[in-house]
Amino acid sequence: YYFLPVPVLVLAFSVWLWRSVKKPESHARPFILTLGLIFLGFSGLGISIWPNIIPPDISLYAAAAPPQSQSFMLVGALIIIPIILAYTFWSYYVFRGKVRHGEGYH
Repeated sequence: YYFLPVPVLVLAFSVWLWRSVKKPESHARPFILTLGLIFLGFSGLGISIWPNIIPPDISLYAAAAPPQSQSFMLVGALIIIPIILAYTFWSYYVFRGKVRHGEGYH
């Protein structure tokens, strides 16, 4: 029964997205709804594999990576993630707005 909310929400978001795409006055809503659908897809994947992700006879601490590997990944993430976020914000800033008919390349 714990699988049920995700497909119901996906159906609701899909219908809402379909209706909001047909309305030209809302530009942010389709983007936000698409992000919601992507999040729900990953959530459904996580929920579906959660009971079997670690065998029951192994503890969470025994299944974890060694502390040296976790430290290496933490340092890498602390360096790379701000760079990715800065580039993403910059690219969204550069490509903001809509292109009107007649603008751009022909």
